[in-house]
Amino acid sequence: MDKIVFALLRGVCQLPAYVAHAKGFLRDVDIEAELSIAPTAWTVPQRLVDGEVHFAVIPWTRVAADTSKGNRLTLVSGSGFEEAAMVVRNGMTVEQVTDVAVPNEGGIKDLTAMALVQRLGWQDAHVVRMPSGDGAILSFVGEGADAASMVEPYATMLEHLGLGHVIQRTGDVWPGAPGCSLTTTSNIIAQNPDLVQRMVSAYMRGAKFAETNRDEAADIAENYIGISGEIIRKALDANRPNPDAIRNQAAMDQVIELMIQRGYIDKVPSGYKDLSFLDKAEAATKQAACC
Repeated sequence: MDKIVFALLRGVCQLPAYVAHAKGFLRDVDIEAELSIAPTAWTVPQRLVDGEVHFAVIPWTRVAADTSKGNRLTLVSGSGFEEAAMVVRNGMTVEQVTDVAVPNEGGIKDLTAMALVQRLGWQDAHVVRMPSGDGAILSFVGEGADAASMVEPYATMLEHLGLGHVIQRTGDVWPGAPGCSLTTTSNIIAQNPDLVQRMVSAYMRGAKFAETNRDEAADIAENYIGISGEIIRKALDANRPNPDAIRNQAAMDQVIELMIQRGYIDKVPSGYKDLSFLDKAEAATKQAACC
C-alpha cells in the first residue's frame, strides 16, 4: 500500500478525487491517501515541489507557469472543464457593472475574468483583487462588487439564493478549456511510474462514477465542499469534470497567450504535461468494456 498526501480544493472540478477517496477506488489500487484540503490553489505548488504533497488537483495554469528546476510540476489528467463562471448581481445589467471581484492572479478564475473584462466591455471597471476564490465570493455577497468570477458549485449557489446570475463561462471564451487538473511531479513520475498509473486509473474511475451517479456524487462532495448536495447536483447540470479536457491544447494555447500578455509568464512553456498515463488508463477501460 503506497501512502500519499493528496491536496485538493473545494469545487465540482475536484469531484473525481472526492469520489475516488470516499468510494475506496484509491485503496482498490493499493493507494492510501491522506487528503489535504487547501484553502486556495496558490499554496499547493510549492508543497508539491518540496515533496510534502504527492498529488494535487490544481489549476493547470499554475503548473504551466512553474519555473522549478529539476523536480517539475506535471499534469497527468484533466478534471475541471470550462470551469469558471462570471456572476452578476441580480437586478443589474452587464453595462451597469463597475466593480468585479477576482481571486489571486494566475488561476483559471482570474484568467477567465481578465478575458471577460475585455469581452464584456469592462475595461474601466474596478478589479477587486482578493487573495482567494472564497474572498471574491464574499466580496460579491457583501456588496463590495457587482460581479465576481468563481467556479461551481458557488455560481449555482448564488443563483439558488437569488443573489446573482451567471452571464458567461470559461467555455464562452475558450471552448473546451481545462481547469483544475490532476498534478504530480517529474520526480514521482521517474521514481514510481506505477503509482502514477494507478492514481490516474482510480481518478478516471472516480470521474466516470461522478458522471453516471450524480446524486450520490453530489452527496459525497457535500462533505468536502460544505454546500448542500442539492445545490451541487444542480451545478452538475451546468458543469462537470472531464479527464480528457487536458487534451485540448488549442484552448490551452489561447490561455497561455493571455498569460504571456499579462506578464504571468514570459514565454510558451513546454514539458508541463504527460498524457501517457491517461492514454494507458483509457485504453485499459476500453478493453475492459469490450472484453
